[in-house]
This record gives sequence, C-alpha cells and structure tokens, in this order.
Amino acid sequence: MELKVTDYAVNEAGVATVRFNRPGRGNSWTGRMNAEYRWIMTTLDNDPAVRVIVVTGAGNQFCVGADFKALDHYAQTNEDYVASVSANDFSKPGHGVRPEYDHDIVWHWGLKKPVIAAINGACAGMAMAIAGFCDFRYAAAGAKITTAAAKIGLPAEYGLSWLLPRIVGLTHAADLLYTGRIVLAQEAYRMGFLNDVFPPEEFQAKVAEIAKSLALSLSPMAAAVTKRQLYAELMSDDVGASVEDSKRFIEVMMKTPDFKEGSRALQERRAAKFAALPADAAIPAPRK
Repeated sequence: MELKVTDYAVNEAGVATVRFNRPGRGNSWTGRMNAEYRWIMTTLDNDPAVRVIVVTGAGNQFCVGADFKALDHYAQTNEDYVASVSANDFSKPGHGVRPEYDHDIVWHWGLKKPVIAAINGACAGMAMAIAGFCDFRYAAAGAKITTAAAKIGLPAEYGLSWLLPRIVGLTHAADLLYTGRIVLAQEAYRMGFLNDVFPPEEFQAKVAEIAKSLALSLSPMAAAVTKRQLYAELMSDDVGASVEDSKRFIEVMMKTPDFKEGSRALQERRAAKFAALPADAAIPAPRK
C-alpha cells in the first residue's frame, strides 16, 4: 500500500515505530489514515522480526481526533456515517481471535505483539480510544488529553464509555466523558490512564528505551499468550476459569524452547535470547 498519511520503520532490536503523519492537520484521523494504519499493523503483527510496536504522531501532536472537515461533511449531508466508516474493505489486523475484537480500534487486543501508545502531544477524541486499546500508554509532560466529544455535541466515541471505567474507574470516566475537558498528561497519569509521563525533551528516548527493553527481554510467545489472557479475562467474571486456563498454558509452554532458554538464562545469570515468533504460530487462547 502507498502510505500518504502514515509511516513506519523497524529497528535492529525489533521495535517498530508507526506514525500518524498529517502534522499540518494535527495528525487528524481520516478514512485514509484508518486504512493505512490497519494495513501497517497487519504487516507488523505478521513480521517475525517485529517484537514491539510503538504508535506515535509526527511533529508535536499525537492525533487530535477525527478531521473536522469530515465531521462537517456528515453534518451537512444525508450520507450514512456508519456505512461510510465501515472498514469492510480494509486490512483486518487482530481479527479472528474473538468476535468482540473484530471491530474498529478493539482489534488492537487481537494482535500478537505488545503495542505502546507514545503520546507526544495532543490526544483527542478517537485518538484517546486508540491509545486506550494499546497495551501501554506513555505521554510527554504537558500533553493535552481529552475525550472532546461532549464539547461538540457528540456521545462517547469508539468504545470509550466501556473502556475508560475499566482503566480509570467510574468516577474519573464520568468526569472525562461528561465534561470533555482537557487534562494534562500529569493528571491523566494520576487518574491511571497513563503508565508514566516524561519531560518532552526526554520523551522519545525514554519510550525507545522501554520498547527496546521489552523487545530484548520478553519471550514473544509468552507476550502473545499473556495478551490473550489479559483481555479475554477482562470480559470474564470467572476467576476459576482464569486459574485453570493458566495451568493449561503453563503445561503447554513448559515444553517450548522459550521456557528452556529462559530457565537456562536464569541459572546462568545472563539475558535470555528468545527466538522470533513465526507469523503462523499457534497462540494458546483462554476458553471463551
């Protein structure tokens, strides 16, 4: 696919960096960006050389949400919004794991690789949902974060009414969704939305360090299975099933090369060297 509003690169450590790249428009979200982003994430998730994915924005902003020109178009015409944003013809990253994941943005949970949202600047509306469905969230100090929708007469976007209470709790979720107020990264961190906040001048280096550490230290298979457990069990209230599933996974993974290498490395007091995860690897999954 020809990339016009996104780009990506993979370094020698296996860290892929994906950028929303419309700096003149705040990296605002469009149908074209959605198509490109899905294609990139499908490509990276199937690439054995990639172990961790970082999502960020070009320039000084992460993504200011949906492009206002597109929103104005829907307000002034009778075009069907739901039909027009259908992703039926787009790549389908993360699909086929669970039916719940086969939807816009939620597909992040069906990926095999850990995904880090590197919020380098303004993050608004559906961009907050994109960050929310990533596995880790880091922001530059002073970055402005907002659900935004209430301020322009719209409801909670793209699953935020489901997601935010589970990340920050009902009290903070109600605050963020009803008011649409702007919070700075430091407040979002105190709420629990972010893993950490770094000074702007150190932000890229700090995130790169975290991503590299994950890429070099994690067993790709263990990371993929843990990701399957984490999000499947978020939607379950059966703690016993979680225990039984974990025992089943332990039995399977104790017979893998990763377990043997990890155990040997621990005994030899050295860093483990885990093999890449093949694109067609069978990932054990929790019972639905």
